[in-house]
Amino acid sequence: MNTYHVRLYTSGDVLPDMTSHNFFHSPDLFHIIERTPGQRPYMAVATDNDGHVVGHLLAIVRRRGSLMPPYLFTQGRIYGEGEYEDDAQSEEIFGQLLYTITRKLRRKLCLYTEFSDLSRKMFGYRFFRKNSYVPVSWQEVHNSLHSKAPAERISERIEQRIERVYNLGVVTREATTEQEVRQFHKLLRQFFRFKIHRLPPPEEQFVELFKSNRARIFITLYKKKIIGGCVCAYSEGNAYLWYLASRRKRYPHLHPNMMTIWHAMNWAWEHNYAHFCFLDVGLPYPRNPYREFILSFGGKPVATYRWFRFSIGWMSRIVAWMYRE
Repeated sequence: MNTYHVRLYTSGDVLPDMTSHNFFHSPDLFHIIERTPGQRPYMAVATDNDGHVVGHLLAIVRRRGSLMPPYLFTQGRIYGEGEYEDDAQSEEIFGQLLYTITRKLRRKLCLYTEFSDLSRKMFGYRFFRKNSYVPVSWQEVHNSLHSKAPAERISERIEQRIERVYNLGVVTREATTEQEVRQFHKLLRQFFRFKIHRLPPPEEQFVELFKSNRARIFITLYKKKIIGGCVCAYSEGNAYLWYLASRRKRYPHLHPNMMTIWHAMNWAWEHNYAHFCFLDVGLPYPRNPYREFILSFGGKPVATYRWFRFSIGWMSRIVAWMYRE
């Protein structure tokens, strides 16, 4: 195995020059996280003997806390396996980047570190195991946009429902002001209030994403009131649904999630993105209403792993036992 020099960067002012097409591991997202309170970016960069960057991996560390129940800890979050030169040995380089990131987050006393959205289910399997990560089966849904329009993939029933809700006066569009972004973030926080695992980022990050050309925030309105919305990121020719929330219990007849997704998907198709990917459809339970709802838009389920590493050994053992295959 080739040995590369790996360096960890925590300041955007000293990041080396690197070619980056993957938004989730880009200097752009690094700077956004850097400007967001309560979060800190760590960019692990691998270079060859000539000092040329051959791969990099971005980890996000954020503080989490609550008064009810009382807790305070840090969490590490990584989307995907990083980005590598076309002719590089990506898995071998990933193994060294993973070791460097894991060692750093362990020293930072992160309660747990989570990897998601890998390009292949078995990517880096032996390196994850070597660094004491636990695999949990997960699901994503990918919608192809390059062969058919979204309207050609949905059922007649869904099409009629969308038309009916449009006629009731529901509108979905891009957020146009920071105030709208902050209002949607408030809705998102309320939506995730009792979902311990799904913690939305701080409001400042949404404002930074709103200013970025690598993301879009869509909001769904009824009588000029925001009843839903989503955050989409765009990377390597694909669109990714990152966050989704709505007031579906208060406005069930308006189907705000459906209208938000429908608009975001058509926007991606109109702007020539190849796929629309739902990053989190949940655990692969036989009966998963949310997964069935997402599949109604004509996508295909994708089986994958999420990898977790806990700083407390017995927590890792419990998770490994609960989600054993």
